[in-house]
Amino acid sequence: MRAFAWILLGAGIAMAVPAQAADETANGPAKIVVLGDSLSAGLGLPAAAAFPAQLEKSLKDKGLNVTIGNAGVSGDTASGGLDRLDWSVPTGTQGVILELGANDALRGIDPKVTRAALEDILKRLKARHVAVLLCGMVAPPNYGAEYAAQFNAIFPDLAKKYDVPLYPFFLDKVAANTRLNQADGMHPTAAGVAIIVEHILPTVEAFVRAIREQKD
Repeated sequence: MRAFAWILLGAGIAMAVPAQAADETANGPAKIVVLGDSLSAGLGLPAAAAFPAQLEKSLKDKGLNVTIGNAGVSGDTASGGLDRLDWSVPTGTQGVILELGANDALRGIDPKVTRAALEDILKRLKARHVAVLLCGMVAPPNYGAEYAAQFNAIFPDLAKKYDVPLYPFFLDKVAANTRLNQADGMHPTAAGVAIIVEHILPTVEAFVRAIREQKD
């Protein structure tokens, strides 16, 4: 009887799996790459606690069949991401979560340079028919209001121009929170990454579902 009960329980679980999740599993995973800097690379964290890994787990928990590659390089600027774009985003990639610009702002790089690099990345990915989710960044206050205005406008402007979804601020709810950042005050702890994932998840979920619809 106990064995029979387990069989019934297993059947019940199988019946409870959403048809959509089953379809996605049959069709293979959506292939996503996070192209970013240390914020997404997971500086100071084990690989399983980095943003791509935590995001992949959360999406899978929602029944989405995805693989998310970590193409984050610590210290990278937007121009650095552009220089390594071809090998960081391999053939077969369907979507890119673009998280670059924080180091540009920290170093006071001319916003025109940052804008040009990000725009070139968007153009090249569009030519490859790779979908993009753009993550915004906010300039620190030490460079003044004029710099901040120019820098902060880059992300919504490019999202509108290239018709890509925008997550306005990658570090939303985490920036400047000492409980959620490592000792340097800039890089999220594992708990901080979890907060980032929690808040960006609806945007990424919609992004992945749109990719899957195009694939089907």
